[in-house]
Order: sequence, then structure tokens, then C-alpha cells
Amino acid sequence: MGDSVSVHQSLGGGSVADLLLWRNRTGAVILLVSSTGFWFLFERAGYNLLSFVSNVLLLLVAVLFLWAKSATVLNRPLPPVPNMEIPEEFAIKAADDLRLWINYVLSIASDITIARSPIRLLQVSFFLLVISYVGTLINSLTLVYIGVLLSLSFPIVYETYQDHIDDKLNSTSKFVRSVSRKFPMPVSKEKKHQ
Repeated sequence: MGDSVSVHQSLGGGSVADLLLWRNRTGAVILLVSSTGFWFLFERAGYNLLSFVSNVLLLLVAVLFLWAKSATVLNRPLPPVPNMEIPEEFAIKAADDLRLWINYVLSIASDITIARSPIRLLQVSFFLLVISYVGTLINSLTLVYIGVLLSLSFPIVYETYQDHIDDKLNSTSKFVRSVSRKFPMPVSKEKKHQ
């Protein structure tokens, strides 16, 4: 492999990379089984996500209430409810990441409107049309499920057959470059102003 970066390193090298490459088999199996269960529950069984969340929270609140009432009557300890606070560092990091993403979207909008970039307009239009078309074909929950399945399969397949895939991608890239050289590129001619 030489100087190339390993798949594990390119995925961040941490616990997420271990999960996606099935080095943490327990976590990968739990992710696969739970995502399959949720997909089946919501997509095939026809259960609604909002009603599911509402029913789970209702059950949780009722159990905690009855546990707390019985604990005071029977002189038992109260239910162990964790301190539910968002740490300030997490909130600042999330806000900073959100700010970077919003600024990126605004820079694209600026390219389209102020700079009048037709290439950027075509890119965004094509991307939105693809999303719209895929949305008409597939339910969003199914799309998320397919994304989970692909994220659990592509990295391990690529890591296993990296040399073969890289060879095929290089030959395809060379072929596309040779074909694209046969088509003349338009030369932009600017008007000269006196």
C-alpha cells in the first residue's frame, strides 16, 4: 500500500471507524439489528415515529412516577434519574459547527445570487432535483436505513479489496480523461472595453 492512508485512518481512526469496519463487532451488530428493527417497526409495521416516541415517553414518565410514589410509601430509594443537562462545551461546539454549515450554505447562495455563477446554480439545481427524485421513490426512513447498511458494508469491502478497487478507479479515471480531451472546451471571449 505504500504511502497511502489506511481506510481506518481516513474514517477518523476512532470508535466510529472501528464500528464501520466491524472491528467493534458487538457495536456493529447492535447498530445493524437496531436499525433493522426500527425500519421494520416504522416502515413495514406501519407505526408512526411521533406516536412511538410519545408512547415510550408516556410509559417512562408513568413508571418513574409510580416508582417514586411507591418509594416514598415503602421507604425505598428514589429512582436513579440522571442529571439531564447539556454541557456548555458541547453546546458551544454544536453551535460552532452549525455556524460553519450555515455560512457554507450562505456562501453558496451568495455565489448564485451576487456572483451570478451559473455553474454553481446548475450544481445546486441538479443536487436538489436528485434529492427530490429520490424522495419520490423512497421514504426518508428507508433512505436512512439504506445509508446505515451502506456505511456498514462499503468501508469493510473497500478495506478488503482496496488494491483492486483503486486499480479499477484509476483505469476508469484515465479513460474518462482521455474521452474528455476529445471534446473541445469552450473558450470564453471577453469583450474589450475602451
